[in-house]
Amino acid sequence: MINKKLYFFVLPVVLFVLPASSNAQKKEPLMPIYTTTPPVIDGQLDDAVWKIAPKVSGFKTFTPDFGKDLSEKTIVYMAYDKENIYFAFKCYDSQPDKIRANVTSRDNIRSEDWICINLDSFNDQQSLYALYVNPFGIQEDSRYTGNTEDISIDIIWYSSGKIDTDGYSIEIKLPLKSLRYSNTNPVQMSVFFERRISRTSEQGSFPAMDPAKGYAFLTQMQPIFYYDVEHYALIELLPAITYGQKFSSVKGKLETEEVNRDISLTLKYGLTSDLILDATYNPDFSQIEADAGQVDINLRYNIFYPEKRPFFLEGKENFGVAATSINEVDPVYSIIHTRNIFSPIAGIKLVGKINERNTIAAIYSIDEQTDIFTGKERDYHFPIARYKHNLSDDGFIGAIIASKEHADNFSRIAGVDGQIRLTQASRFEFNGILSHSKLTSSSDKNFGNTLALRYISGSRDLDMDYAIKNVSEDFRADMGFIKRTGVTAFSGIVKPKFYPGIESIQRIDAELFSAQTKDNIYSKWETNNYVAATMFFLGSLNVRVKYSYSTEIFLNQKFKTGGLTTSFGGLVSNTLNFAVVYRKLNSIYYSNAPFQGSSNVVQAIAIFQPSDNISTRFDFIFSDFKRNSDNKILYEYPISRLRLTYQMNKYLFFRGIAEYNKYRRRLLTDFLASFTYIPGTVLHFGYGSIYQKTEWVNNSYLASDNFLEMKRGFFFKASYLWRL
Repeated sequence: MINKKLYFFVLPVVLFVLPASSNAQKKEPLMPIYTTTPPVIDGQLDDAVWKIAPKVSGFKTFTPDFGKDLSEKTIVYMAYDKENIYFAFKCYDSQPDKIRANVTSRDNIRSEDWICINLDSFNDQQSLYALYVNPFGIQEDSRYTGNTEDISIDIIWYSSGKIDTDGYSIEIKLPLKSLRYSNTNPVQMSVFFERRISRTSEQGSFPAMDPAKGYAFLTQMQPIFYYDVEHYALIELLPAITYGQKFSSVKGKLETEEVNRDISLTLKYGLTSDLILDATYNPDFSQIEADAGQVDINLRYNIFYPEKRPFFLEGKENFGVAATSINEVDPVYSIIHTRNIFSPIAGIKLVGKINERNTIAAIYSIDEQTDIFTGKERDYHFPIARYKHNLSDDGFIGAIIASKEHADNFSRIAGVDGQIRLTQASRFEFNGILSHSKLTSSSDKNFGNTLALRYISGSRDLDMDYAIKNVSEDFRADMGFIKRTGVTAFSGIVKPKFYPGIESIQRIDAELFSAQTKDNIYSKWETNNYVAATMFFLGSLNVRVKYSYSTEIFLNQKFKTGGLTTSFGGLVSNTLNFAVVYRKLNSIYYSNAPFQGSSNVVQAIAIFQPSDNISTRFDFIFSDFKRNSDNKILYEYPISRLRLTYQMNKYLFFRGIAEYNKYRRRLLTDFLASFTYIPGTVLHFGYGSIYQKTEWVNNSYLASDNFLEMKRGFFFKASYLWRL
């Protein structure tokens, strides 16, 4: 057993004195032109500034292979003024009729043609903004840090695009108020330009990526300098009003269950251009669209739902902890998962840099939750604090403390983590977290811990990932997402990549994975091993085959869980994109008396876009379970979901959803009208119902072949962002 205290004193010291390799090759900074006559953001490159602005070209591919000339020419122009930075792209295309683009909602363009500006606004190789734009000017944005991209953020920026006879053009205006950047002159950032051509699945970049460094984006960017720009004390006010009404079936008839009338206010104040304070009172943290249905029976772990609520998205990337969510058997998915804060009454948050190398992030929220032991509503307090110190390249060492507190129970964690760049292609990650918890006023206090060590390497030809992780039985983190405790795991994956040199086959990836896990509660070992191959072919299609041999310990018994997985999908044409996954697996029936069985799992997605403004998406999920002892099928669980969207323009869309859960005999319908001028300035109207195959007979609900409306609800939300 790993010593519970020793590594907390030894590990940080050892790692801090390890020599961090500085492999960043010095690159000449880009110098955008300063302008007093800014361009009109209309997608047409006829402004005077673009005729004299500095430009770059010569994009090289990094997908499916490195170092090839991108098949179509791309030119990027750069300019700025005191308040904004500007970019323009001229994307030539010899087959403009095959450009894939739609007038769609924000954050929904990854399967199309697009350009992307990756901007490290501090030039410190720790994180970046990624700003994607399709040929019609539709946006998607994200934050990338710790080797993870988070698409849930939304920042304010402006873009427009036009398709013409020789390709397409894009113009972008990025207000400095929307960024966090250093309080210096000049402001030093770094940039990495991308372009994707969907029909060939090519992605190219400037500067070119080094095959020896693989996909280490943050260490391969080009410096870009801005002189004499404004440094803002940002002030934003976001008032919002929400009205909603819910109905439930009582004795077969709908009656009002709840009426909500709320006014909320959120304040954002920039202490400096790189340190931001957020505060909110009586916030509406509801989502405007329900999460898609998932199979919710026979589960060992809770279902994970991503964070979508605006207040928690500012600086969300800073709360990620190194060496978590490493692979499919990692029991520690996330140390901080803010969706555990269910219904906040108020919250305050501080995120940003206190100097060039040191970053802080803190949240304090008061949350109203139902106590799982008493069933009473109680106020819980969630203080979370995070610190990171930048090392060379994209390395860092950090600390985190967090808790979920009530008068007579609590869950607290504290620990350290870090990442160190070892070579151009490799890095080392670690974390060590202690927990202290008490479930009820009468229960004992428990102490637990988790420790993780990870080595990861990636290049053009070979990826490797090795990890050791220990999670003690008493480790508890109620502010995170922990799938399992009381385990020690050793895992590794080797992934060679082959380039056949055949026009129809771009690349073949092979994978060999093995994980050996000891269940320390029962002192038994389980294994998870697989071999897999993925082929990328015909420009935009891929097929994958995976065979696994694995076992799992549950309630002191060992069960088989491996099997065969196949998948196939890709872009068939400009109007159709699809993916199908089929699994034939050994499986466990999780109960107090578990037993062995087998399952078929099917997941399918088809997206049909008959016009630039209309999109239809169909999702299908199926899972079953057959008991081995008598071949009896215990359940079949299919879910079908149809979503139809009419995007009138880049601001306004209408969406209808119908989802049928056959196992639950339940039909969900949902309608949403949404207008978003900029993130924060929005109008939403939603209406939804849940129907059940049941009827009210003789003072009870009985199964029926007909649907009865069991729930109904509608809401209206309006908010307006004031930026001062």
